[in-house]
Formats: sequence, structure tokens, C-alpha cells
Amino acid sequence: MVTMRAALHDGKDKINVTDIPRPVVGPGDALVRVVASGICGSDLLISADKTEPDTVPAGHEVAGEIVEVGEGVDPARVGERVAIETLGHGRACATCWYCRTGQYVQCENKFPYFSGAFAQYIMRRAIGCFPIPDELSWEAGALVEPLAVSVHGMRRGQLSGEETVVVLGAGNIGLTAVAAARAMGAGKIFATARHPHQADMARSLGADDVLPTDGPDLWDAVADVTDGRGADMTIESVGGTGDATLKQALEVTRKQGRIVVLGNFRRPITLGYMEPLIREQSLIFSICYGVLNGHHDYEIAIDMMASGRVSLTQMVTHRFPLEQIQKGFDTAYDKSSGSIKVQLQM
Repeated sequence: MVTMRAALHDGKDKINVTDIPRPVVGPGDALVRVVASGICGSDLLISADKTEPDTVPAGHEVAGEIVEVGEGVDPARVGERVAIETLGHGRACATCWYCRTGQYVQCENKFPYFSGAFAQYIMRRAIGCFPIPDELSWEAGALVEPLAVSVHGMRRGQLSGEETVVVLGAGNIGLTAVAAARAMGAGKIFATARHPHQADMARSLGADDVLPTDGPDLWDAVADVTDGRGADMTIESVGGTGDATLKQALEVTRKQGRIVVLGNFRRPITLGYMEPLIREQSLIFSICYGVLNGHHDYEIAIDMMASGRVSLTQMVTHRFPLEQIQKGFDTAYDKSSGSIKVQLQM
């Protein structure tokens, strides 16, 4: 049995790095040597809520090199540098109705989750391994996933050129939403941020103004450039356990505007629908990525970064080896550290 180093949560309060069996490729699979993997906000939330120990490693923001392929996969793919679409295409059956329409995250027959990016190797369906060009660094390759999430949200919300966009929250997804909105032709972009270093990063990625998360400043700024109408589209990227950001989204968005929900709400929330009904606002939920108008969000995200239209590597503020993953999680939790994106690099 061939083993590899992998990080497993103990179900209490610690992540340990240990030896586990290396995945064995089957037909249609690709085994990828992990070079860079990011710690996502959802990883932090899931880790905090765990009560049972992991049996397989987590982690879904990943770039690496294909080292082995299964039957039916072109052997020439060995050695390819890839960003892996880990949650949908990389596990998809490719035959159900949702897969045939390109909505792989909604696949009804997903392959089991048996391998994650917080390890030396990860295995996925080869069709979910997207080539990245040599000019794209490994760091950038591991940022394709969060950028693709935001690209998908912009496309789901049907962003049009020169529209006013508000991004609520300046965590990783809020920041990639700012970058995606700028690259996809938004006019004015406003963001909210809790911490000064997040506000600075939002500005560097294309936000015209960054406001506090509460108080009237955001509405005043948006109203000033829209003749009092409000934003054409608002991106909610915070989620959590309360309804404050959803209410704020409804308030700052104009009549007949769109609210795209990217944040993960981990508790049931109550929301009044009479006012958005009267205002004819659209509430659009967006999860992960897929194919729209013949193009996968991963392909668009890779092209944005390879062409230089989007540069995200400044988001990577901290880097740790796999053996120090607990320190990486602690740093990502602690915003006083100045952390934005923490990556494991191997």
C-alpha cells in the first residue's frame, strides 16, 4: 500500500497530519500531486462545526501536476499543470441531465468524496482537471476556484456593462467578486469590509469605494452615483447565521435590481418578502460553478488570470507547508494577523 501525508481534523479542535493510503486511480480518474491549496472561509466554518473526526482530507482550492491517469484518459495528460474543479466536474457522472447541461455541481450521481486538497495527492475525474498555462503560477492556479465562484455569480446575475455593483463582505469570495465585476465590465463598484487590510485589498482589486459594514455610509455613496435608485446588482458574500447582510442587500439594491447570494448561510433565517415583491427585486442563489452559454466558469477564470485582466496573487498573505496546517488555520481565523488568503504550498 502506497501512503501519503494528509491533514485530518480530529473532530474536536485540532488538525493532525498523518499517513493515509494514497488514492488509487480508476477509469476516467487523474491523480494529481498537490502543489498549492488554499484555506477557504467555508473550510474554517466546517472545521469549527465538526464533531466527528475526518476520514478523508478536506480542501477544494487546488493546483497541481497530474502524475497518473486511469483507463480512458489520454496518457499525454501526465505532467499537465492543472486547476481542479473539485466539487462538481471532478466528481460528476457526466451522464445525468444536469451533467449534460453543464451543471456538474448539481450532478445526481456524484462519485464519492474520497480525496481532498489538504494532502500530498488528490484524485478527481480527469474531466474536472483544467489545464493552466505555464505563465500562471501555482499560487494563482489555486485561486482559480474562488474566482470561478464569483465569475459564476456575475453570470448568474447577468451583469451588464457599466452597471453599479455592491459587494457585501471582503472575505475571499467578496474580494474575488470585486475582481470579477471589474473584469466583466461593471461601472461603479462598492464593497463593505470589516478590517482595514481587507478594505485595502478590495480597492487594489477594483473597488471604487469601500465602506463600513453597517451604518448609512454605503447607501449614501450608492445613492449619490445612481440618482437615489440604488445598485443594479448586489453580491452577498458573507452568509453566516444571521440575516443582516441579506436585509442590507435588499435595502441597497434598486427596484427591479438583482441580489446574488454567494454566502453560505449555516442556520435557518427569516426574511420578509413583501418589500422585495413590491420592488420586483430578484433574489438569485449561486453555488460554485458550471457551464453557461457554452463556457465553463473555470475556463473563464483561467483566461482572466492568464491574460492579466485579473491578478489575485496579492491576496495570498500567508504560506505554510502541509505539516503546519494547524498554524495555517489559526492564522486564517485570526484577522489581526492581516490574513486574507492562506495557502498550503508543497
